[in-house]
Amino acid sequence: MGKEKYVAYVSTYTYGNKSGFGIRIYDVDMENGRFLEKDQVEITNSSYVTISHNRKFLYSITDFGVESYKILEDGSLSMINHASINGMRGCYLSTDYDDKFLFVAGYHDAKLTVLRVNEDGAIGEITEEIFHKGLGSIAERNFRPHINCVKMTRDNKFLCAADLGMDHVVIYELNHSNGRLRQVDMIRSEQESAPRHLKFSADGKILYIVHELKNYIDVYTYSIDEHNNPVFEKIQNISTLNTYHAGGSAASALNFSEDFRYLCSSNAGDNSVIVYAIDQETGLLDKRFCLPVSGDYPKDAALFPDNRHLVSLNHESDSMTFFNVDMEKGTLIMNGKEMKVDQPNCVIFYRLQ
Repeated sequence: MGKEKYVAYVSTYTYGNKSGFGIRIYDVDMENGRFLEKDQVEITNSSYVTISHNRKFLYSITDFGVESYKILEDGSLSMINHASINGMRGCYLSTDYDDKFLFVAGYHDAKLTVLRVNEDGAIGEITEEIFHKGLGSIAERNFRPHINCVKMTRDNKFLCAADLGMDHVVIYELNHSNGRLRQVDMIRSEQESAPRHLKFSADGKILYIVHELKNYIDVYTYSIDEHNNPVFEKIQNISTLNTYHAGGSAASALNFSEDFRYLCSSNAGDNSVIVYAIDQETGLLDKRFCLPVSGDYPKDAALFPDNRHLVSLNHESDSMTFFNVDMEKGTLIMNGKEMKVDQPNCVIFYRLQ
């Protein structure tokens, strides 16, 4: 690892608590596996943040749409601008691999919004708005569309939108000149499984989808056929829980280790974190451990860049808990007291230049 320095960005909800600071910035103590608070950014309900692929900018959800920030040399953030998404507050956002477009997922209104991104990181105009349609309000959660995650394939051709209300991932082709989308495919999950988050392997050939209600991860291969259409084939289905888990559990996080050798997920209700080793040849997952996080409702969990420590963001207990990890032994041991933070939702490690 050398002497590389990292900061961690933690996005939080601000409603109901006294603080208006929705993004907190921490220096990462890699040796001891802890965070040291460095700075905080005033923003309402920053439920999710993402970093551009050129590593220069951070984008965040806010009540008023989306906000963009320049990442300064020490990891601090300087606001560039904000833009409306012309709808209800989003829950997830990501950029394409050229950092030309920003995609926002709408859980509440099932709206997918595409905005142009300028070279200086500023968010520009809306280029596309798509509402996912459902079967009417048979039930509050299922059978109503809720877009929870939007991510491009690593070849930058297709946008995948996970709809946990309709139990499928819709695949759109992105027009890189006008920022419009055209539906070309759909990955159907089991009914009432609720696909929540998705991630592509480092080489882009494997897709992982975590399902909130059925507590498992589906693994797919991704390729393109001779007609330039995407092809997804399921190769694995693996639980995020132990066989003796608590009832009423909901799978939440999905994060790679920095070296892409491990994949980490969390289980709210069961209040556990699970880490899988990734077979570097096949992309298949092999469970290393599934252990309690000493907090309530882990919304996100991530390995430190050294794979020797782990942090869990416990949304309902307003805390972050920290652990020492031994991958060989499959152990997770708490390394100090919890850190208080109101309603944490998402964490990103960022290496300083």
